[in-house]
Amino acid sequence: MPLFVVKHQHSAETCPAGDPQMGPMLLQHLSKPNASQFGVDIRSEAVVDGQHTLYLVAEADAPETIEAFMAPFAQAGSVEVLAASPCEQVVARAAC
Repeated sequence: MPLFVVKHQHSAETCPAGDPQMGPMLLQHLSKPNASQFGVDIRSEAVVDGQHTLYLVAEADAPETIEAFMAPFAQAGSVEVLAASPCEQVVARAAC
């Protein structure tokens, strides 16, 4: 399956982490069992402290699959889906 890096960013004013309903809902949405129902395999996720920016490394059949999965996050801010490759593959093809 193709690999993607996903960047979600929102403002401090729209930060869902502090919302007692939205925060837990989005956390559950990111769970591996839930993501798999959307056809998404999350390899890793992290939030940059103090920056209101979430990064995911995930596999899916197409960028549209990731975009559909990330729809709840798009309500709070931007979502950018970038095609990516593992480092091993980049070195094998001798180009980024």
